[in-house]
Amino acid sequence: MKKLVIALGVSVLLGACAGSGMSNASNNSAATPMVGGAPMYPTKDIVDNAVNSKDHTTLVAAVKAADLVATLKSPGPFTVFAPTNASFAALPAGTVDTLLKPENKATLTKVLTYHVVPGRMDSAALTSAINAGGGKAMLKTASGGTLTATMSGGTVWVTDAKGGTAAVTIANVYQSNGVIHVVNKVLLPG
Repeated sequence: MKKLVIALGVSVLLGACAGSGMSNASNNSAATPMVGGAPMYPTKDIVDNAVNSKDHTTLVAAVKAADLVATLKSPGPFTVFAPTNASFAALPAGTVDTLLKPENKATLTKVLTYHVVPGRMDSAALTSAINAGGGKAMLKTASGGTLTATMSGGTVWVTDAKGGTAAVTIANVYQSNGVIHVVNKVLLPG
């Protein structure tokens, strides 16, 4: 069951990473949002949408290396804070290559599922949770860690266990099994 939850979380992460635009605007409009150069259809699951994004090849490779592809079409709902290829490229040199090695599969899985929060939290729900928490919301991830969400200047910021902070650059990319918020940094568990 734990592996299924982790896999489901990664599936949402995969779909989330399909978004790479740098817009803080919500994708609640009737039009299908474009993420990573591909339309993200709310009737499709995360995998069916994500595979079309040219900007998320690193995430797709990571999901394959973690052997999570087979379970990524499962139902959620999940909320994913999804980094793009540029976010992965900003990590220290060699980090991604090291994580993709078979002997680091457990660590890779933990990093991927750290970006996933069980449940569907669109920007309205996130804002409500931040306000209810006196300016911050503590979000329990599928990996068992915690992310802290705050808001400044209309932008939702997510802080990881190591103190790294990522901005939500595209919010509310709805999928049939979750909602994705694209972020501009890879979040790292403690």
